[in-house]
Amino acid sequence: MEKADTPLEQVRLDIARACKASRRDPADVTLIAVSKTHPSERIEPLLAQGQRVFGENRVQEAQAKWSALREAHPAVELHLIGQLQSNKAEDAVALFDCIHSLDRPSLVKALAKAMDRQDRRVPCFVQVDVGEEEQKGGVAVAELPGFLAKARDADIPLAGLMCLPPMGIEPAPFFALLAKLADDNGLDGLSMGMSADYETAVMLGATHVRVGTALFGERG
Repeated sequence: MEKADTPLEQVRLDIARACKASRRDPADVTLIAVSKTHPSERIEPLLAQGQRVFGENRVQEAQAKWSALREAHPAVELHLIGQLQSNKAEDAVALFDCIHSLDRPSLVKALAKAMDRQDRRVPCFVQVDVGEEEQKGGVAVAELPGFLAKARDADIPLAGLMCLPPMGIEPAPFFALLAKLADDNGLDGLSMGMSADYETAVMLGATHVRVGTALFGERG
């Protein structure tokens, strides 16, 4: 099996391999380098290797870290992958190019208001509670069609669906469920798969994978 010189090259190779096995084009899979909790000096080597899409968990951390990095690298795309508090909607709309955690009606309202005020439409993934784990957030499967209608009525651009499968359980059935839900609701984007399972996610149709540990190593 081909081995790469850097973790970034290795992840890209793995994605390409999974795409080949599932007869997909690697260009259809966006690698989000999850840089949350990592300082600028850990991010810069990935920027130097050409990575341009990054994921952050918290608005304040991203604001502090990315203002200077973005000046140096204006082509960077920043994705919010963590849960978003409604009172941070204004800051999130101003800072991020995509939000992966739209998960409740109050946030639909807050984001719609912020997008209207700033005249900026930020694509959002709707987080789905595929594992029926309330603590993770996400829209219940049964409530998804109604929630999507609310988001569309609020003129929020829908990028697709996102999920976090339960820990310690084979993720493939949850990825397959998310893909079916997206298809049933006329959505193309699938934000699913992290360091431990991104290849499985790609095989099952992921368009966006959120990879941190495989790129940066374990957090201290």
